Amino acid sequence: MLNRFATAQSSVAMRRWAPLAIVMLGATAALTALSADAAARPAAPVEATAPREAGEPIMAIVSIKSQQVTFYDAEGWILRAPVSTGTTGRETPAGVFALIEKDKDHHSSLYDDAWMPNMQRITWNGVALHGGPLPGYAASHGCVRMPFGFAEKLFDRTHIGMRVIISPENAEPVEFSHPSLLVPKAEAIAAAPAKAEALPREAAEAAKAADEAKKAAATAARETAALTLSLRKLQGLKTRADAELAYADKVLAAAKTDEAKAKAEDLKQKAAAKAADLGAQLDTARADAKAKLDAAAAAKEAVKAAQTKKVDTAKAASDAKLALEPASIYISRATQKLYVRRNTHKPAPDGGGEVFDTTIEVPVTIRDPEKPIGTHVFTAVARNDAGLRWTAVTIDDGGDAKEALDRITIPQDVLDRIVPTAVPRSSIIVSDEPLSHETNYRTEFVAVLNNQPQGGFVTRLPTADVAVASDNSWGDTGFGSLFQPNWNSQTNNTRRRGGQYYRPVQRGWW
Repeated sequence: MLNRFATAQSSVAMRRWAPLAIVMLGATAALTALSADAAARPAAPVEATAPREAGEPIMAIVSIKSQQVTFYDAEGWILRAPVSTGTTGRETPAGVFALIEKDKDHHSSLYDDAWMPNMQRITWNGVALHGGPLPGYAASHGCVRMPFGFAEKLFDRTHIGMRVIISPENAEPVEFSHPSLLVPKAEAIAAAPAKAEALPREAAEAAKAADEAKKAAATAARETAALTLSLRKLQGLKTRADAELAYADKVLAAAKTDEAKAKAEDLKQKAAAKAADLGAQLDTARADAKAKLDAAAAAKEAVKAAQTKKVDTAKAASDAKLALEPASIYISRATQKLYVRRNTHKPAPDGGGEVFDTTIEVPVTIRDPEKPIGTHVFTAVARNDAGLRWTAVTIDDGGDAKEALDRITIPQDVLDRIVPTAVPRSSIIVSDEPLSHETNYRTEFVAVLNNQPQGGFVTRLPTADVAVASDNSWGDTGFGSLFQPNWNSQTNNTRRRGGQYYRPVQRGWW
C-alpha cells in the first residue's frame, strides 16, 4: 500500500515537475546555443594602439565587413578603431584611394552644415574619413566615420598622398617579394639629393639666360628695323639722284649753244657727285646692315637654343625633385595601360589639394588580358639590404598577388625613369579596374571595385571635368601647360558594374 502510494506520489511529482524541467532544459539549450554563437561571432571592433613606438602611417585599411579601420607603419599595425561606413543605398565605395585634402574643422555643404571634424578627404566628390557618431553598424552617407578622439589623434600624423584602401572583406598587408618590384640603385639614391639641389639652380640660370637672349634679340630686331628704314630712304634718294644724272645727260645732249652746254655740263657734274655720294652712303649702310642683320639672325637662333635649354633643364630639375618622392604606379587590365603619379607638393591653382605629376601614361603588356587579375596593392614600406621591403594587400580576388605580377611586363623606359631612385612609400597597384572618373590632376589614383555597391558615389555629384596636367614644366603658377581630360571611369571596363554614376559631369561637394 505504502509502495503504491509512494509510487503514486512519485508519479504526481513527475507530472508536476515535467513542464518546469522542459523549460529549464530549453533555457539551458538556448544559453548553450547563444554561448556557441557568441564564441563563433567575432568580437566587435575596439579602439586600440600597438604596444610599441609608432612610425609614420603608410596606409590605412578600412574593412566594410568588420566596420574597422587599421593604420599601418613600416613595421605593422599602429592604430585600430571601429568605424561606421555607408548605409544601404549610400555604401562607401570599396577600392584604392589616397588622402588628397585635410580640414581640421570641416562642415558639410551637402548635409545641413553637418560637423565633420578632422576630415581627411579621399575623393573630391565628398568621400572622406572624419570623426562622427558610431552606432555600431554602417550608418553614414558614404564617408568613413571614426571615433571623435581617434580622428583628432590621427589628424596630425597623416600626410597628403597616404594610401587608403577600402576593402569589402577583411584585409591586411603581408610581407611580399617579387622580381618585378622596384629595386633602387644605391649610387642613384646617394646622388639624388645633390642633383635635386643643383639642377634647380641650373634651371634658374637657363631661364635667366633665355630672358637675356630674348632681350638681346628684341634690341637687335629694333636696330635692324631702324636700319632697314634708313636703307629704304637712302635707296630712294639714290634712285632719285640717278634719275637727275640721266636727265642731265639728256639736257647736255640736247644743248645747241656753248652757254647751254656749259650749264648742262655743270648740272651733270652736280648730279653725278650727288649720285656718287649717295651710292657710297648706300654701300656703307648695306655693309653695316648685313653685319647687324647677321647679328639679329644669330640672336634669334640664340633665343631658340636658350629656350630649349630652359625647358630641358626645367624638366631635369622637376624630374630630380620628383625622384625624391614616392612613385605610385597603377596598372589597369581594363585599359591595358600603366600610369605613374607623384606629388609635386604644389598647391592646385584653382584651390584645394595639391598637384600630382602625371607625365607617364603608357601601354602595358598583360598576359592573358581576358582573364581577371584581381586588385592588389604592393607597397614599399622601408629600405633593406636588397633595396626595399615590400608588403602586399589583396582586396579583390582574380588570382593571387604573385600571379598578377607574373603576368605583367613593365616597359623598360618606365623602369629606367623610376627604379634607380625608388623610395619607401612607393607603390604598384594592379587591378582589373580602370581609373575612376574621380581621378584628376589633384588626386593620386582613385579606383573602385565595380562588383561592389557604390551608393556613396551615386548619391553625390561627380567632380567637375577638370584639366589633368600632362607635363611637369609647372611654370611660375605651379601648373602645367599641357593637359588631358579626366579618365572615364568605365572606359573599356567589361566587369559587372555596382552602381557607378552615369550623369553629366558637374561640380559637387559633400
